[in-house]
Amino acid sequence: MSFYEKLEALNIELPAVPAPAAAYVMYAQTGNTVFLSGHIAKKDGKVWVGQLGKNITTEEGKAAARSVAVDLIATLQAACGGDLNRIKRIVKVMSLVNSTGDFTEQHLVTNGASELLGEIFGDAGKHARSAFGVAQIPMGGCVEIELIAEIA
Repeated sequence: MSFYEKLEALNIELPAVPAPAAAYVMYAQTGNTVFLSGHIAKKDGKVWVGQLGKNITTEEGKAAARSVAVDLIATLQAACGGDLNRIKRIVKVMSLVNSTGDFTEQHLVTNGASELLGEIFGDAGKHARSAFGVAQIPMGGCVEIELIAEIA
């Protein structure tokens, strides 16, 4: 099954790539490596605002991380000239989780993105990962994730 067939089977439609919110680009490529800028979780087209351990549950955070993964895949498709079949490997994911000082389930929140990348890309979606709790994310977002991929 192709990456596109997997997206269709999961009823995922890739959104348009968002414009940068500040002085950066959405992705940069050097050689066969593509670096995707951090993408902030969105819900109903707006920044998904909140803080884990305060007003967002781990399960909601996991859903937020999954939504970020969809946006990352859309940006990755743009970085590949419109062809996800050029993806050789998702190399690294770094997740920032807006959380209270006593919240310790950032890794479970980040699973929302990691699991979707695995569903879509199979073995090529298995990646190294970091998940951090942070005091705040731009615009009050609950989760921000960046990604590094190898393309053909």
